[in-house]
Amino acid sequence: MQYLLLCYVDDEKRSYNLSGDEGRALYGSYVAYRQALQDAGVFVGSNALQAVSTATQVRVSDGKTTVLDGPYPDTKEQLGGYFLIEAPDLDSALAWAARCPAATEGTVEVRPIMPTPVSV
Repeated sequence: MQYLLLCYVDDEKRSYNLSGDEGRALYGSYVAYRQALQDAGVFVGSNALQAVSTATQVRVSDGKTTVLDGPYPDTKEQLGGYFLIEAPDLDSALAWAARCPAATEGTVEVRPIMPTPVSV
């Protein structure tokens, strides 16, 4: 079964906002984590997101589209990226989430991917 590991972190503390050794070390921890996922054969895909300041909201109400700059939630931790993995069960996915660097600097939300229906 596939699971999405959603990485919520403080946008100010992400590796692209850190300088020198601290930024390189944090970035390196994510590279090592991705490699561990690949080596274990559970890696499906991943991406990091740009800074939350680049977000745009789109809402449609009564046929009218509204576009707003900025993130929707006003929280300390923002969605910074994700890892899509293939794991035999939730316990395995949770174990991988606990190893993710985002779990020590923020929160990792684990969500099972909904199976595609055979017919609609």
